[in-house]
Amino acid sequence: MRETESRSGRPTFAEVDLECLRHNVRLLRARCAAAGSFMAVVKADAYGHGALAVARAALEAGADWLGVALLEEGVALRQAGIAAPLLVLGWTPAGRAAEVVAADLDQAVFCEEDARAFAAAAQACGRRARLHAKLDTGMGRLGWPARRPREQAAAAAVIARVAALPGVELAGVFSHLASADEADLAGARAQLTCLRAVLSGLAERGVRPRLRHLANTAAILQLPEAHLDLVRAGIGLYGYRPSDEVFDPGLRPVLRWHTRVAQLRLLRAGDGVSYNATYRADAVEPVATLPVGYADGWSRALSNRGHVLLDGRRAPIRGRVCMDQTVVSLAGCGPVRAGDPVVLLGVQGEASQWADDVARQLGTISYEVLCAIGARVPRVHTGR
Repeated sequence: MRETESRSGRPTFAEVDLECLRHNVRLLRARCAAAGSFMAVVKADAYGHGALAVARAALEAGADWLGVALLEEGVALRQAGIAAPLLVLGWTPAGRAAEVVAADLDQAVFCEEDARAFAAAAQACGRRARLHAKLDTGMGRLGWPARRPREQAAAAAVIARVAALPGVELAGVFSHLASADEADLAGARAQLTCLRAVLSGLAERGVRPRLRHLANTAAILQLPEAHLDLVRAGIGLYGYRPSDEVFDPGLRPVLRWHTRVAQLRLLRAGDGVSYNATYRADAVEPVATLPVGYADGWSRALSNRGHVLLDGRRAPIRGRVCMDQTVVSLAGCGPVRAGDPVVLLGVQGEASQWADDVARQLGTISYEVLCAIGARVPRVHTGR
């Protein structure tokens, strides 16, 4: 770890193993080879892993497309030299349509008025706007309503009008699965049926989008009929299952989070730790202070309940996690010195702790744990 740490400039840093990421891309892609195209979703700075480095590694490993949530994320990748097809999955206001077209980005749309703005922007600069019509088949967030037959017919009619706009290429029609990570896949299959109904209505109108896409990581792993023309891999890229109900085909966690012991001290019986002394020692207890806190994304909700790995063991957090510091117990550990390595996410000796373990302690999901790691935590990319 010393060499990797020296590249970060800070004893608290995240090590991102790009070879593990390439492994995950190859593994997931092999499960949906019939789909034809594979999208690596790198939104939210690649779930906290570093969007540019992850995008490059994913493309090297066989990804065809990249997916982002925001126009700004797509523009940043273009400015860094990424030329691969890139879809903005979230809403871009109509007033920024010209920026999407200028950056050669594909754009999700779910409003005819917005689609017309993209058509006008494309015509103004002599280019085409590549649009992907988004359907709400059951998620209930964004998209043309398409859960019921009447809605499906209406969606097909409006999307056909969008496809006919001058300056527009209907590059795709897609939706997002709400429950493909459950053991019962009836809901996911119902969403697929809704999508197919709209596609059938479009075909009757002579409209056949180049790409139909629905499958996320969960569907890649357990719903092959949803693979269609393009799959969109998110959390699986980073080495995690979407839920405990989805089997693990051999994914490898990509990110490891390290820090070091800043100071050792000895608590006496009755001594309090951290703000408001929410922990008091019952007896003499050695503790260590670590230079990591909630400003780094190490959640304050882990106070008095979370752990770190130290001396190859799980060392419990004592007192409240502070903005920049965390105190842990050394009871049961061997000799520990200032500067000794500590693992927040990863493996040390026989012990391990990953984002899904921390997520269970917090009552959340691995996605949030990874995305919460702050920008001031250096990302050190290995396996280039």
